[in-house]
Amino acid sequence: MNYLGSKIRLSGFIYNEVSNMTGHNLDDRSFCDLFAGTGTVGNIFHSKVKSIVYNDREYYSLILNTAFYSDVSEAQYLTMLQELNRLEGVEGFVFQEYSESGSAGRLYFSAHNGKKIDAIRLHIEDLYQNSDISEDLYVLLIATLLVALDKIANTASIYCAFLKQLKKTALFDIELLPIKRALKKVRYKVYREDSSVLIKNLKGDILYLDPPYNGREYGSYYHLLNTISSYDTQFQPKGITGSRNYETSRFCRKKEAEKALFELIDKADFKYIFLSYNNEGFIPPFRIKEMMTGLGHYQYSSIRYPKFKSLRNDSRSYTEEYLHCLIKD
Repeated sequence: MNYLGSKIRLSGFIYNEVSNMTGHNLDDRSFCDLFAGTGTVGNIFHSKVKSIVYNDREYYSLILNTAFYSDVSEAQYLTMLQELNRLEGVEGFVFQEYSESGSAGRLYFSAHNGKKIDAIRLHIEDLYQNSDISEDLYVLLIATLLVALDKIANTASIYCAFLKQLKKTALFDIELLPIKRALKKVRYKVYREDSSVLIKNLKGDILYLDPPYNGREYGSYYHLLNTISSYDTQFQPKGITGSRNYETSRFCRKKEAEKALFELIDKADFKYIFLSYNNEGFIPPFRIKEMMTGLGHYQYSSIRYPKFKSLRNDSRSYTEEYLHCLIKD
């Protein structure tokens, strides 16, 4: 999926640095991704560690990361996808509120795709409520829908706005295709909690932190993924974008971000703490160094990479990503 802040392009860099700093052998170590998003970093490590934890307060993240470990057989999965792909579209909630020709006038999807999304999501819900499919398959099918709709959404990769005209890819018909799942079965847990609360109840070896760096709130940027995941059609979409109510993270508030990060690191009962944070974030590198140095041994590495494509609105086409490492005393 196109996802703001995704570490897919940095996955090799992150894996190599974490491996080098922790002694290469990860087989007997636990790993926790506390701001998991779509699970990119956790999924890199899942086959290398003894156990893994994902957390993110967004509901779509819970769906995607739980689906990664689905035990549904490939045969059953493919049969269900064929059934869902054959459905005729219906004029439901997504069509009316977020699609071309819908009553709300929001152009997130073509009329055809809006109707198909409604038909698919309604059918998944009916099957689950009637106990015709397991919870495991239910979550997997919703995750598959999220991945599929992201490919034909009429956006610039984020859902805080839609384009004024349907772009080429938004005219393609939505198609559910199998999504990538875990190659190795490990002990795992997926949470949907406030990181500052959950950290008090966690203990392990490696903690990876990738909090918001600035005022971009993921509850706003990806509200439509939450809406389609839950399909709670009773809420009233707000404003031009049809957004949901959300609570702004402390990490998205310039005056609170530094304190929020220090409290989190200080409370963390992990030997190794890795923090991804770029040079455009609220907290400058020297302040992160100061707070980590006071808690143990500190070191860092960095890498430059191209900006997220929908945010290239200034002359600086590259961002520098820092991977800060704290080995706690």
